Amino acid sequence: MRSIQALQPDTVESLLTAAGAAPSIHNTQPWRFHLDRDSQVLEVHSAPERTLPQTDPTHRAQYLSVGAAVFNLRLAAVHLGLRPEVRLLPDLTRPGLLATVRLTEHLGADDQDQAPGLYDAIAQRHTSRKPFTGRPVPEPIVADMAAAAHAAGARLYIPDHAGTRRLLRLTAAAEARNHAHTARTAETRHWVHAPGADSSYGIPVTALGPPDAAGRMPMRDFTGLPPAGRRPAVWFERHVQMAMLWTSHDRRDDWLRAGQALQYVLLTATARGLRTSLLHQAMEWPDLRAATALPRHKRCHPQMLIRFGYGPDGRPTPRAARGIATHPEV
Repeated sequence: MRSIQALQPDTVESLLTAAGAAPSIHNTQPWRFHLDRDSQVLEVHSAPERTLPQTDPTHRAQYLSVGAAVFNLRLAAVHLGLRPEVRLLPDLTRPGLLATVRLTEHLGADDQDQAPGLYDAIAQRHTSRKPFTGRPVPEPIVADMAAAAHAAGARLYIPDHAGTRRLLRLTAAAEARNHAHTARTAETRHWVHAPGADSSYGIPVTALGPPDAAGRMPMRDFTGLPPAGRRPAVWFERHVQMAMLWTSHDRRDDWLRAGQALQYVLLTATARGLRTSLLHQAMEWPDLRAATALPRHKRCHPQMLIRFGYGPDGRPTPRAARGIATHPEV
């Protein structure tokens, strides 16, 4: 296939707008883009200044975030009639270069978007930290979500009632540890902003949700405030529907694939009218992350817990204006 001679500015803007809409831990948006003018290849780099050394010391969550951005890039390219050729970790001498996307012309019939509404779901998807209705999600939709994860190189485990309670207990234990960890609490609070704050990163207070009055749903407490200073508790859904995204290996490229799979699942859910939120707390403690793995499955590496269902839409979080870096990162 022949590479595009030159990416037009409006094409670049569409690609980067889609990539930047991806979810990221604490909305840190830990990516940076560079266009190689000679090859017309988009490079996706990590942004070291937007990492979380306390919460994410191995950068696994950062790689998940970047993987989600890469998936949006791919989806936007196909929407524009271009064929994206993605390489993960293409140059081991440049550890900050996490992926490259080479765009070629002549998108074939087999390359067309096979999931109607998926591109539109990029702008519609927002994390919802509010209670869901508890209305059961039909099995065909859950099957579509599982198929999306599998197509992107990951797996989606849907636990039964007992399995859901186990995962929620582990998440609650992680949330309690986070709240008791002064440095982690301070780091998380740093990424929360008051309404009207001039910041393109982090989470506005208005996008945060209330705690569960029944204590069953361990939503992340971003503020670190004592109970008396938090939002009034409300009743969350009694029967939680959730899924665990996992991979068979746990290397850097697996994290990037897991991020692409995560976004594929989230967009599939959004296109089907579902709301989603991410429960990552247990993934931040090695022993609790290991405990979330499937019993008697030696090659299960959990990457994310996804809560899904019907309910109110989430509040959007800010996004930084996207531009192309002048010089490549190393």
